[in-house]
Amino acid sequence: MKITFLGTGTSQGIPIIGSQHPVCLSDDFRDKRLRVSVLVEWEQFSYVIDCGPDFRQQMLRSDCQSIDGILFTHEHADHTAGLDDIRPFFFRQGDIPIYAHQRVLDNLSKRFDYILLNDVKYPGAPSVIQNEVVENQNFELGGLSVVPINGYHNRLQVFGYRFDKFAYLTDMKTLDAHALNKLKDLDVLVINALRHEPHHSHFNIEEALDIVSKLSPKKTYFTHISHHLGFHKEVEASLPNSVFLAYDTLTIDL
Repeated sequence: MKITFLGTGTSQGIPIIGSQHPVCLSDDFRDKRLRVSVLVEWEQFSYVIDCGPDFRQQMLRSDCQSIDGILFTHEHADHTAGLDDIRPFFFRQGDIPIYAHQRVLDNLSKRFDYILLNDVKYPGAPSVIQNEVVENQNFELGGLSVVPINGYHNRLQVFGYRFDKFAYLTDMKTLDAHALNKLKDLDVLVINALRHEPHHSHFNIEEALDIVSKLSPKKTYFTHISHHLGFHKEVEASLPNSVFLAYDTLTIDL
């Protein structure tokens, strides 16, 4: 399995438009972060988790030629706003499967009615195949059993996903014991770590490290990173062994 970090930034991306914050002015390519997303590939299969406003740029940069589907964590714009840019894949492949909580599918049907609702179709619009993700119901993709991981982004329900020994969690603030039990025995955990200061709807770095200590994955990569966390080089040097900051274009082979 190959994991490509398409984006590792928070909702505004880094650099933030017009910001004079030192991290936003950094020359280190690892401090330049598009909106958060990953590409998960195994055998001949390719799935994207989340499809934000940088989706087109991410697909071009990664030279991704086809996708078998998109998994959504939740409905916020930095995770969904790029849905229209599936058109090149649709024109070559046909309808693109998407996987999400029913609440998210309903939200997308309002915002992208010309894609998800047949009665408002227009020529040139892509089409999708809607698949509801349900808590405690695993589903199969490309011969793998995918485990939905239920968590909360403040009071909003969010899904993470586990593929075999790899798990991806973003925009999490709360994980209960039942969810944590599904995350044992991981080779790689990806989890959000927004900044040092506490936040109402995201793990800060201390909270993310606490989750890591409970789960003890072989390796952990932090994502959904704000400029307030600091410079990539300095933050990563301060982390425990086996814990790293992800960055855009980073690839991991499991």
